[in-house]
Amino acid sequence: MPRIPDERPLNPNPQIIDQLRRLLPAASLLSTPAELAPYECDGLTAFRQRPMVVVLPETLEQVQAILRACYQARVPVVARGAGTGLSGGALPLADGVLLSLAKFNRILEIDGENRMARVQPGVRNLAITEAASALGLYYAPDPSSQIACSIGGNVAENSGGVHCLKYGLTVHNILKLKLIGIDGEPFEVGADALDSPGLDLLALMTGSEGMLAIIVEITVKLLPKPERAQALLAAFDSVEQAGAAVAQIIASGITPAGLEMMDGPAIRAAEDFVHAGYPLDAAAILICELDGFNAEVSYEVLRVRELLLAAGATDVRTARDDAERLNFWKGRKAAFPAVGRLSPDYYCMDGTIPRRELSTVLNRIAELSERYALRVANVFHAGDGNLHPLILYDANIPGELDKAEDLGGEILELCVQVGGTVTGEHGVGVEKLNQMCVQFNSDELNQMHAVKAAFDPHALLNPGKAVPTLHRCAEFGAMHVHHGELKFPEIPRF
Repeated sequence: MPRIPDERPLNPNPQIIDQLRRLLPAASLLSTPAELAPYECDGLTAFRQRPMVVVLPETLEQVQAILRACYQARVPVVARGAGTGLSGGALPLADGVLLSLAKFNRILEIDGENRMARVQPGVRNLAITEAASALGLYYAPDPSSQIACSIGGNVAENSGGVHCLKYGLTVHNILKLKLIGIDGEPFEVGADALDSPGLDLLALMTGSEGMLAIIVEITVKLLPKPERAQALLAAFDSVEQAGAAVAQIIASGITPAGLEMMDGPAIRAAEDFVHAGYPLDAAAILICELDGFNAEVSYEVLRVRELLLAAGATDVRTARDDAERLNFWKGRKAAFPAVGRLSPDYYCMDGTIPRRELSTVLNRIAELSERYALRVANVFHAGDGNLHPLILYDANIPGELDKAEDLGGEILELCVQVGGTVTGEHGVGVEKLNQMCVQFNSDELNQMHAVKAAFDPHALLNPGKAVPTLHRCAEFGAMHVHHGELKFPEIPRF
């Protein structure tokens, strides 16, 4: 698969830098090569591009002024949060402004009575729970990067985490957004209540990857801390057995707070990294957390233990206390950095499949890994079928990154073939544009472009991301010969 081409013709407008200097304090504008270097990529480091200029506004008025200036000058704008995204959603444009919201980092209100919090987009995910903890409340979505990722980025990508099986993704845990359009005009979607009249624009904005508006404030739901949480760790001799155990737990009517799987390579990497006590001889492990009222958890722990043993688990451990429960999760939360010990580089994928297809897809990934001669470590949210295969490669070896991308593309297309989707929580960004051509037909893609045009008629907000042009899909279909079903018409570029 070739590098992601930039379908936009570059149209540099260096005069915008002088305009922005007049609108912002000197420290809020970065333009030298050294200043721009830290912003050249997000967590998908294989793709790099320095922006024309970086701005770091501190007030809503400054954000409005920046957007109005860019709108009038027809200069594209890419919003950036903490830069922990893994799909290139915050990849800058050489002729564009990178709008960092890092200084919008205040928790504006914690409302314990109504179980909600108003926060700015630069607030760290974990900081919300820390601020609400004294009231016995917490914010449920917990991406593995929650210690660093920002809530604005979580909304832009509709992030999940290990507890999304029971408590949902970001879209299920927010009430209201305040945004600013590309023309500098503010607007709100959602409400402080659980529902609001009109179209569900809150859901539309969540996961829109910065293509429709700039998020400047988020009202999130807070949940009461459960009376008790307890985790089990089960070891299996095969990933097929572990996958079958997942299906049996869900079929029993129990909804765990979290249900995660790791395969052998991921287990060993995590254990070497954090020493969580994982069984190194296991082909796969499941971590199942149950929470709720004390009596409820007691019953479910015993029932899940029975189901795990019946599914072939060779060892089932029940956390004796909260410290051991957190230790079970420690390795899973650190799996991504831990896998970095196995290889100079790795490519983190994100696709979602029906749970019934877990064994089939994992076996197919193993076959693809052998064909491409690249190792793959699998870490994923087994309960909702969200896979995170980590493809190990060495960027210093010519052609290895291209092979990793090709392998990743085949894994995502496999997800679509079995009835899944090309992303679960990382977003599309620039990484999955080609696979969007596999999942959606030309009419569907046209509708997505029409929605963007309604909010951003000149395509200035994060252009070239998330939704491919039909021209791109036609080119991808022409070269992707092993997918005979890809037939896109030859049409002009948008």
